[in-house]
Amino acid sequence: MNKGLIAGGLGLAILFQIGVLAVEYLAAVYPLWSGKPVKLATLPVDPRSLFRGNYARLRYGISTIPAAELDDARGIRNDEVIYVRLKKADDDIYGFAGASLERPNSGLFIRGRAIRSVAGDGAQLGVRYGIEAWFAPKNKAQQLERDLRQGAVAVVMIAENGRATLASIEPDPQR
Repeated sequence: MNKGLIAGGLGLAILFQIGVLAVEYLAAVYPLWSGKPVKLATLPVDPRSLFRGNYARLRYGISTIPAAELDDARGIRNDEVIYVRLKKADDDIYGFAGASLERPNSGLFIRGRAIRSVAGDGAQLGVRYGIEAWFAPKNKAQQLERDLRQGAVAVVMIAENGRATLASIEPDPQR
């Protein structure tokens, strides 16, 4: 084989791998650059993990939605894309306004993935948005734990396509 051909193939393979990593990175930070800030109320979950370090697992009021909101909730497959419409309450916290399997044409919505029904009768459907994890520096982990117990608000950046990125966690001023 020709050494130039091997070197060229190796160079293309390296460029391809760098390109894949760049696309993954850009997809992850796109909501931070172009998204609209939205505040979501968090539900307390223990933010410490012996294996992951200073890791907070978050749950939201929109993490469980009424299955009746979707046309065929019993036929929803695990990991199927769901679009949850959001509405702003008087306290500037966003909440559930409806759900659909089709992307809404207008209004604020967040893109999630279905988790098997929460209740055995299928009345509730779990939704995962990709914003359920938060890593904190060691010195902030204990404060984060207190904030989550007393009530906290997650500031989430939502892009036009519904993808979301967790920007920060703040103490809830209402509590």
